[in-house]
Amino acid sequence: MKIRREIIFTKPAAATLPEKLARAVARQSSLYREVVAEKEEILRHKWFMSERAGRDVGITLATLDWITHHRTGWRKSWRRKNAALESD
Repeated sequence: MKIRREIIFTKPAAATLPEKLARAVARQSSLYREVVAEKEEILRHKWFMSERAGRDVGITLATLDWITHHRTGWRKSWRRKNAALESD
């Protein structure tokens, strides 16, 4: 007996107005912007580590290394820079 497997693709439901508003507010949130910027820095760090190692080091190792060696300084710098932008 053969088992038939089908993948059914459905269109995601359109976002409602409250969902769209929540997303817009989140994008303007400084915490949201900080998390997105931090993720980009981790991915950049992963790329540099992988280039040095000559192989993909993986996101877990790159994240732990970045947190250990760079997070504190990066956060201070990022917050200082964004505080200056918000005060303008």
